[in-house]
Amino acid sequence: MARIARMLLCLAIAGNLLAASALARGNLAPTPPMGWNSWDAYGFTITEEQFKANAEQLSAIKRFGWNTAVIDEGWYMANPLGADLAARGYRYDGYGRLVPDPARFPSAIEGTGLKALADWTHQQGLKFGIHIVRGIPKAAVDAELPIEGSSFHASDAADKSATCPWDDANYGVADNAAGQAYYDSLMRQYARWGVDFIKVDCIADHPYRPTEIRQIAQAIHKSGRPMVLSLSPGPTNISHAAEVKRYAQMWRIMDDLWDGWTFAHTDPKSEFPNGIFNAFGRLTEWNAYVAPGSWPDADMLPFGSLYPHPGWGDPRQSRLTEAETRTAFSLWAIARSPLILGGNLTEAPAFLKPILTNKEVIALDQEERVSRPLANVRGVAPDIRIWTSARQNRNPDTVAIFNVGEAPLEVDLPWGAIGLGADRLAARDLWTGAMLARTGRATLTIAPHGVELLRLCRSGAGRC
Repeated sequence: MARIARMLLCLAIAGNLLAASALARGNLAPTPPMGWNSWDAYGFTITEEQFKANAEQLSAIKRFGWNTAVIDEGWYMANPLGADLAARGYRYDGYGRLVPDPARFPSAIEGTGLKALADWTHQQGLKFGIHIVRGIPKAAVDAELPIEGSSFHASDAADKSATCPWDDANYGVADNAAGQAYYDSLMRQYARWGVDFIKVDCIADHPYRPTEIRQIAQAIHKSGRPMVLSLSPGPTNISHAAEVKRYAQMWRIMDDLWDGWTFAHTDPKSEFPNGIFNAFGRLTEWNAYVAPGSWPDADMLPFGSLYPHPGWGDPRQSRLTEAETRTAFSLWAIARSPLILGGNLTEAPAFLKPILTNKEVIALDQEERVSRPLANVRGVAPDIRIWTSARQNRNPDTVAIFNVGEAPLEVDLPWGAIGLGADRLAARDLWTGAMLARTGRATLTIAPHGVELLRLCRSGAGRC
């Protein structure tokens, strides 16, 4: 009987944790997260000085919603350009947890980790985020290091059969009390540092690790500090939608996105890297799962300068044209994907700032809205993609018409064909401000890889 009672108590505690986590999810990320991540410009190599320079640029546009600065993979490496694990010189504390390299992050006084940098970030009016790869360091297991706050050691928490196939530093974390204790210690540490956003890699796909997702979510809750949980890489299988939505606030729906419209793939089993075109299908597929605290993530936006050490390829200016950049931003916004910038903000091209500070386009992403992709619209070319956006319980007030093809397209689209009734409507382009005359249809020429993002005018003759 005592054993049964203990089991029931454990189930009740777990149920309460999950219920509390589900309740907090909407409060943690009521709108899609917006911010900047270091990977697309710096790869493993970001330093404290470089992070601060980009965070200052982000802070300058925070009034438009850009509020989270994230250090991606490698902040714990002494030599981030090393050829292998041994050469990179990972830094750990006495409990087998990664700590920042002090040469690259000089404010990381021993024992305080990234707390000083998180405090500085908060002083800029921003939230502070970090990236980790799921699992427990092999070095901690080999050294039999203790797990803070428990009687366990690292070997008790290790699942040696669950390594990450593209990162050789960690074993998986076992689905047992020792594994939970390890993740609890990790999230307590991050809570002490002042972390607001945690991107966990090698967990959403290749391979999918639902036990570790649950453990991390529970550890965040127990830490006492609200931290947004972002899962990578993609593509998360849609069969896992209910589970990832239960535990995380955002999860990747595509493998890594880079700066092209499409890319040729030599491996038929891989979609790496993705171009902007791939996002149309994935965002359509995941549209039903968009909700407060639940954001299918089409990945970071590789805009502008991808210098000095991008996570893939040679240093370069983004190969996306200005038109493709507007198209991508329009799609991410109307589909309500997280808006996470990936380029070096200190070297952003002049055309980028007006895109990133367009209040009306950002509002499509951040307001409480219902967005829908439209399929099988009669009379439109196969290369046209259409999304509508509406405020809650209202008729659609915004239409995005995309040309995903390689040639300009003439569009003659009756409003009634996309469910807007037979009214004569005027419209305003949210990018150019140009007005369309009040008629019963949209008559447009859309450039290759271009978009017309139209705010509908249902009454009156003035600006809508």
